[in-house]
Amino acid sequence: MQPRFVGRLSLADAVTTTNAAVGFAAVALAGVDVTLAARLVLLAAIADGLDGIIAARRGSTEFGAYLDGLADVASFGVAPGMLVYTLAWTAPVEAPVRQVLAVGVPAVFVAVVVVRLALYTELDATDHTTEGVQSTLAGTVLAAAVLSGAGALVLVGATVLFWYLMVAPIEYPDLLPRDTLLMGGVQALAVLAPTVYGGLFPKVLLVWAVAYLVLAPWFYWR
Repeated sequence: MQPRFVGRLSLADAVTTTNAAVGFAAVALAGVDVTLAARLVLLAAIADGLDGIIAARRGSTEFGAYLDGLADVASFGVAPGMLVYTLAWTAPVEAPVRQVLAVGVPAVFVAVVVVRLALYTELDATDHTTEGVQSTLAGTVLAAAVLSGAGALVLVGATVLFWYLMVAPIEYPDLLPRDTLLMGGVQALAVLAPTVYGGLFPKVLLVWAVAYLVLAPWFYWR
């Protein structure tokens, strides 16, 4: 007897499930090699962009949006949370404060990601815009910050900011396919060569992601 999913998952769905597996790998490795884990978060972001392009060109299934949300919880909720958890233990603060920063801050971040993805799946999945910062963008910013050498307190501060931004009533446009491919190319360079030219590619990615974060609600050419 064949599993129920045989013949029912599309190519886009297969890429989405790969995204989830890469997210788990990032979680598992965060405590061993935080920079490798950050690179895997970016690799998951590439898969997340790719599955959207494939779905637009080859079609998607009726449960593709639900698969995408579930995968994103792992890759852009739990995995970035583990990056913050790992680095926050090095924060130069007293032990009780460090515990709050390392456990409490990423825990709330994951909870907000879950809420944000549920809202997106129910309300925005078929639109070209969404309210609140995309969880993929939040994960990309945090991972690129890690690879760019951001300190623990900076990373914690950015995570707290995303608590609000991911559920804020600010409309963000979906990236056009060409922009998704361009960002995916920069993400790939940051994954493959994170230390080349003094860590140039993660820094370029971080600037690009923050520019979209700040400017896209008002200045995007969709």
